[in-house]
Amino acid sequence: MQCIKYSLKQSFIFLFLTIILSVININGLETKQPPHIIFILADDLGFNDVGFHGSSQIPTPNIDILAYSGIILNNYYVSPICTPSRSALMTGKHPIHLGTQHGVLYGAEPRGLSLSEAIMPEFFQKLGYKNRIVGKWHLGSWKLVYTPTFRGFDSHLGFWTGHLDYNDHTAMEKGTWGLDMRNGTKIAYNLHGEYITSAITKECVKIIENHNENDPLFLYIPHAAVHSGNPYNPLAAPDETVAELNHILDYNRRRFAAMMVELDKSVGEVITSLSKKNMLQNSIIIFSTDNGGPAAGFNLNAASNFPLKGVKNTLWEGGVRGAGFLWSPLLNKTQRVSQQMMHITDWLPTLITAAGGDRSLFTSDIADLKLDGKDLWKALSENKPSPRNEILHNIDDVEGNSALTLGEWKIIKGSTYKGQWDNWYGPSGRSDVYNVSKVLTSKSAVALEKIGKIPSHNEILNLRNEATVTCSNEKRVECSPLIQDCLFNIKNDPCETINLAEKFPSVLKDLQKRISDWNTTAVPPGNLPVDPRGDPKYFEYVWTNFGDHEYQVLTS
Repeated sequence: MQCIKYSLKQSFIFLFLTIILSVININGLETKQPPHIIFILADDLGFNDVGFHGSSQIPTPNIDILAYSGIILNNYYVSPICTPSRSALMTGKHPIHLGTQHGVLYGAEPRGLSLSEAIMPEFFQKLGYKNRIVGKWHLGSWKLVYTPTFRGFDSHLGFWTGHLDYNDHTAMEKGTWGLDMRNGTKIAYNLHGEYITSAITKECVKIIENHNENDPLFLYIPHAAVHSGNPYNPLAAPDETVAELNHILDYNRRRFAAMMVELDKSVGEVITSLSKKNMLQNSIIIFSTDNGGPAAGFNLNAASNFPLKGVKNTLWEGGVRGAGFLWSPLLNKTQRVSQQMMHITDWLPTLITAAGGDRSLFTSDIADLKLDGKDLWKALSENKPSPRNEILHNIDDVEGNSALTLGEWKIIKGSTYKGQWDNWYGPSGRSDVYNVSKVLTSKSAVALEKIGKIPSHNEILNLRNEATVTCSNEKRVECSPLIQDCLFNIKNDPCETINLAEKFPSVLKDLQKRISDWNTTAVPPGNLPVDPRGDPKYFEYVWTNFGDHEYQVLTS
């Protein structure tokens, strides 16, 4: 009799637990596996170098279909140059709060992103992620503790410095030269001669193929493309790809376009691999540039930010308005063009929320976590107003320039390069024919179609038209920020053609004060002189973690 009673009691408990679990599932409260996060960071990509912003000159079908199927970020901002943007992305903090607000970090500089800062992969580690980086680091390598696999990444194939030759993988900096290609901390001599975009793609595909799809993956892909290489071959691309782009008459632009086509192919391969592994349906894909494009020969490059003003390392829209999108089946409202204000610092808190984390993750004994970034996950997913209405583009007291956008108003103070690059640069690429069929039959499109609806031919054209920026037809009011501060209504005048400083002096004064307030919170730039001990010639012409070595450099 006791056995019967015990059995009935067990059955009752089992039935009760089954009902409770059913209720939990019905209400959508079941624990789900965190999404895979794939962050593709293009290097020096111009606002006008992708098809989804209105240019038909460079075919980017794999990138475009993801943008149209997801959320095109049309009011998205980055820092004006490499190291500041990457430090902001990794920490969720503005470069003025990291000491990275001035210029870039060189391979022989004895510094790196402060070790007191917790960075993105360290947070994902707490959520059970496997973290992989394939590509460019550029946040310090003078000691191993500053390199990726010592800062939360489980593996790294790529390079430590800011650029490299696409084939021989050497980097020229400040009169020095050396190999810069690593697999973990080991020198990747075996990859010599392999086109860098191909090497990055193969490693990404390998990572995805070997990944246990039940574990969440953070795959960070900071490409070399489309940054220029060494001066002896700045725009390196496969000859067969260049030959396919004969409709582009300018030789440098054609070679740049070939580099971009190879990057687009890489995106298609990554998406295809995720699809084959059945990981795509639980993935978040981010595509972003790190800064505006170097146009018209700037940095020996041929990007286009048309019709925006300025280039890389300027605070005009062409230097800081980023080409980017967000794609995921986990987003509720997609196939749209977002005007929600967003900054590169926002990715950290936004992705932590998307991964199932919360603000408690930002309470850490390894970092003083006062984030500048905002959590936009819900706003983006539901198409709600952005929690952000202000963007500090930068304050660089060394250069003597700064810029800030507050609501629809933007102020620019001072300039870089003595104003040499304060202009508008093409090409527009809008006279070429846009091949929608190529977009709809791309590798990315085939993969997306297997898990959900992709936009139609007409929907693509409508989205593309909405994402295309046009300039005001009003008469220009000139501006010279080296002489006096400039003010623009950036919502109505994204091309910065009408200086309203004299017309709205009170608005100008408010924004001047806001920049001054920000500047009271800034830490000094951390730039240091290049250390002669870091010259690759002392390490068999390899860029090395020279701060970990004991030796003496003899100088005459």
